[in-house]
Order: sequence, then structure tokens, then C-alpha cells
Amino acid sequence: MKKTILTTFAACSLLTAFAQTADTTKPQEAFKLSGSGDVYYKYNFNKNLTDNKTSFTNSHNSFELGMVSLKMEHGFKKGSFVADVGFGRRASEFSYNDTVNSKNGLAVAIKQLYVGYQLTDKIKVSLGSFATHIGYELVDAYLNRNYSMSYMFSNGPFFNTGAKVDFAITPYLSAMLGVFNPTDLKSVDFSDHKYIGAQVGFTPTSVPLKLYLNYLGGKDTAGIQNHQLDLVATYQVNKVLGLGYNGTFSRYHETIEKNGNGNGEGPGSVKWWGSALYVNLDFTEDFGLTLRGEYFDDKDQLKTFASSLEGGSVTAGTLTFNYKAGNLTIMPEFRIDKASKDIFNKSSGAATSTTANVLLAAVYHF
Repeated sequence: MKKTILTTFAACSLLTAFAQTADTTKPQEAFKLSGSGDVYYKYNFNKNLTDNKTSFTNSHNSFELGMVSLKMEHGFKKGSFVADVGFGRRASEFSYNDTVNSKNGLAVAIKQLYVGYQLTDKIKVSLGSFATHIGYELVDAYLNRNYSMSYMFSNGPFFNTGAKVDFAITPYLSAMLGVFNPTDLKSVDFSDHKYIGAQVGFTPTSVPLKLYLNYLGGKDTAGIQNHQLDLVATYQVNKVLGLGYNGTFSRYHETIEKNGNGNGEGPGSVKWWGSALYVNLDFTEDFGLTLRGEYFDDKDQLKTFASSLEGGSVTAGTLTFNYKAGNLTIMPEFRIDKASKDIFNKSSGAATSTTANVLLAAVYHF
């Protein structure tokens, strides 16, 4: 009897050991579901909804729906998949080149969709559509400290569609190289042009500093060559004070044709650029504020001043409070924009160089 018990115990132990070995060596599937939603109210002191020259908050004295967003991530062995969809005005403006039709379906709702393959522990290849690597701010409201967007975000690329390779060179040095469709296009059937994107990231573990140098360049669907260089930096001074910086420079080149015969007189070159500083103060875990100061130069009338008689610049200041109650963030905001030309309008129609807004946003994420 004793021998039988010992034999049974040994067999059970062997089976248990085998089961534990099998469980720990089998690759585990990783699944994550997250989402967010945002709403806001805005009042413009010029009483004019057309005064807004940046993305997502073009309204006056109205309660507005921002975007409901769902993101699914899954990984197994060396493969991974990300699907990020959004519905609402914010998502529609983000995918402004897409329309709902028999060809595209609801592509307008796709913020990101890509598959990845971990080639080695330091190299990952991805194919699909990604939020752009250019800039400091992001389309999802809960990821930003200010609710309204900067001029640089609004006039820079929103997303890139193509293939990219991410390199983890060292624990603090990373790089990315990609080939994409022309900016903000998920599908192109009328152009052979492609863009090249690149990024170098420096995130040392010894200091709370992050630096990203970004590049995007190529010919758009009209054949105009564009080069954009972008710098993002963050530094956490202490538990209360954090700093962020974004500077971007974009130059366009095109050949000016003469007599319609295709012989160019020479390249024409125009540019726009901007610079923004973000001062983040977190007094407690639940309460903080962000002050954004931005200067945007469009003297060549490429973006904000495209419909004006002459180019100019805008200086903007935005103060946003962040009060957190669990996954909910309440964001009261005050913003003033001062342009070098009269590009804003009062309710009477009179042109003015200044506009101001107050805004209250509620953002939830899980």
C-alpha cells in the first residue's frame, strides 16, 4: 500500500512538473482593449465660429461631441496587430481625405491599422497606417494636456500609411525608417510618389529627458517636393514641473514652368515653421495645469494665411487646467491668438487680429 501511494505521488509530481513546464514555455497571447470619449463646450469672444484656425474645435457657443475611440491590440509569438478606430467630428477631421463610399467603406473611421513582426529582439517591421511620428500632440484628447490643438499639429501631417522598421539600438537610443504614401492618404491610385520618414530617439535612463528628431519628405500627389524637420523634447524638472518643446520646419520646392513646355525657369521654394513651449505643473496627482505658448510663421501663405492677401504669423497662448476623477479628466481652458494680420472676424464681420476663447472639455478613457 505504501509503495502504491509513493508510486502514485511520483507520477502526479511528474505530470505536475510537465504541466508547469508546458505552461511556462508556451508563448502567451497578449490582448488589450482601450477606449476614450470626449465632449466640450466653447465660447468665442468674437462670437464667430470661423475664428478657429486649428483642428477639432471649430465652434462657438455650442455643446459639441469630439470623438469616441476604441483601440484593440493583440500579439502572439512574433506577430502583432493594432486596430484603432474613431467616430465623430474629431475623427472625421483627422481623416479629412477619406470619404464614405463603395471603395473606401468606413475608412474615415480608421485612425490606425497595422500589423507588425518582431524580426529580432531589436528590430520590428510594421505595415499599415500609423499616427505620424511628427510633432508633440496627438489626435486622442486624453493624451494631450491642452484640449485645443496647436497650429503645428493642425498644419503638419496627421498620419502615414506604408511600411516602417523600428530599431532598438541601445536601451536609450532608438531609430525608425519608413516608406509611406503621400501625407494623410490611406489609398493612392493616381500617383506613384512616396514619402520617406525617419526618427532618432534619445531617452537616457540617468536623467528624465526625452529627445526625438523627426523627418518626413517626398513628393505629394501634385509633384511638389516637401521636406519637414521636427524636434520634440521633454524634461521632467521635478515631481511638480515638467517641460515640453516642439519645433518644426517645413519647406516646399516646385519647378516653375515657362510657356507650358515643361522647361522650368528654376525651383521655387516656400516654407512655414513653428515653435511651441509647454509648461506642465502637477500640484497633486489629481490636479494640474498646462501653459502652451506657440509661435507660427506662415509668411509664404501656405497654411493659415493661404486665403489672406499676404502672409504673416500667429502668436497663441493656451492655459488648460486638468482635474482628474478616476479615468475622467475635466479640462477648463482659456486661449488667446494674436495674428500679425487681420485674419479673424467679429460677429459684425469686421476684421481683427485677435481672438479669444473659453472652453470646458470632459475626457474619459479606459
